[in-house]
Amino acid sequence: MSKISFGTDGWRALMYPTEHSRDEVLINEETIRIVAQAFADYLHNSKRREIKIAIGFDGRKNSEFFGLVFAQVLSGNNISVFLSDKICPTPLLSYFTKLNQLDAGVMITASHNPPEYNGIKFKSSYGGPFLTEETLKVEELLHKSEIRELLFPPESFRDKVNGNKESNNSPVQRSDFRTPYFEHLKEYIDFKKIHESKLSVLVDSMGGAGECMIEELLGGYPDSGLEVKTIFSPADESFYGRLAEPIKKNLIPLTDLLANGNYSIGVATDGDADRLGVMLDNGDWLSAQETILLLTDYIVNGKGIKGHIVKTSSVTDKITGLFASDRRKVFDVQVGFKYICEKMIEEDVAFGGEESGGFGFKNHIPERDGVLSALIFIEMLAYSPFTKLSDYVNHKRKEFGLIYYNRIDHHYYGTDRESKLPELQKNLPGTIGNYKVKSSQSFFGSHNNINGIKFYLEGNPRWLLLRSSETEPMFRFYAEGENDPEVQELLEAGKKLIG
Repeated sequence: MSKISFGTDGWRALMYPTEHSRDEVLINEETIRIVAQAFADYLHNSKRREIKIAIGFDGRKNSEFFGLVFAQVLSGNNISVFLSDKICPTPLLSYFTKLNQLDAGVMITASHNPPEYNGIKFKSSYGGPFLTEETLKVEELLHKSEIRELLFPPESFRDKVNGNKESNNSPVQRSDFRTPYFEHLKEYIDFKKIHESKLSVLVDSMGGAGECMIEELLGGYPDSGLEVKTIFSPADESFYGRLAEPIKKNLIPLTDLLANGNYSIGVATDGDADRLGVMLDNGDWLSAQETILLLTDYIVNGKGIKGHIVKTSSVTDKITGLFASDRRKVFDVQVGFKYICEKMIEEDVAFGGEESGGFGFKNHIPERDGVLSALIFIEMLAYSPFTKLSDYVNHKRKEFGLIYYNRIDHHYYGTDRESKLPELQKNLPGTIGNYKVKSSQSFFGSHNNINGIKFYLEGNPRWLLLRSSETEPMFRFYAEGENDPEVQELLEAGKKLIG
């Protein structure tokens, strides 16, 4: 029988059994209680007094109910709960946790997974994801103690939760996460400049928790000339028949509307609105690699924000070549936003970006935020001399050059998968393909095993990254070079290194 096993960002699982999931642990009322009790035990073991927690939920089937059940168990463990009064994106939950100096946050979401999934994300008091050691401590406490909860059944719990935000009589307070977040962003983003630019923005919320939030934030300036339209809102349990991951193949409706309309830019947020996808006004996809490069340039040279840059190891090394200096480091970290978060906590970081569309910003939260990322991208275009993103991108491509990058996923069913990279690390090659290895960097997984090696090769830029999946029988190869054939050559060389 399988067990509940946390990944790098909490736990995700199917809500109902399928033909191919007979041995998988489902996420349901029972398992939510088990996780909630372990979470409560973890918090009490940390010797905190008067523990206060925030809980948010997305628009998936059962998300609000699971949030209520989670709150029921926490309140049964003498933990005060601030429960969102409506569907909310993950960054709102994270910001509310940090703003109110709460002990932790819990988000009920499966992010961009298919609609038959749900999940739980844990957030620390600083408003970012739990560190690896924190998550492991919660996992170790699963099934270790009897579940303690309020005495009335969950069916009536919704009615028992105190709806009066001013009252302290209930251990569970329905709370407005949206207003403080909106007020913060109004100070962070130059909305006046955006409205003066008279841009036309098309937003695809993909049926996720972002709903019409970007459009609402951009409102309030009558006669400004700014046009904003949102598609696939409000939130929908089935995401209107799509996967709520903002990547090219899932954004065909956005592509078509942009190609046949008169817009300046297209943006899309995922199921819990912590990730961003960007499209040009003509419907062309803007890769995450180029998105990160443009955001880095704007943060450093446009907004003049001081601090280091953090990127996952799979992101273009053009950023290192263009923005690293004596005063500004560019850190390569393990794939996964929590590793960016760790650097944002440890160092003075201006911006962090990952290949999957998660971006974090200084003076906000050490957390992915698709809503803020979209607004910053729109602000960037507003400050430029262009009204079309395609014109801005072409201008920047002349300045920075093109990015030649690719990734392949390679299934590997050998029993030695987990030992391949540790063995390779003991005997590193001096050359890969026709290129000399200048240096290498090893990355460690959640159980302190080597699950990634990046080779920095002679060239500008030129590198190869090998990663072993911790959850699937697969190796992933990433490469960047000076042209497309060279990238393909490096990827094939990576496959040969694995054998």
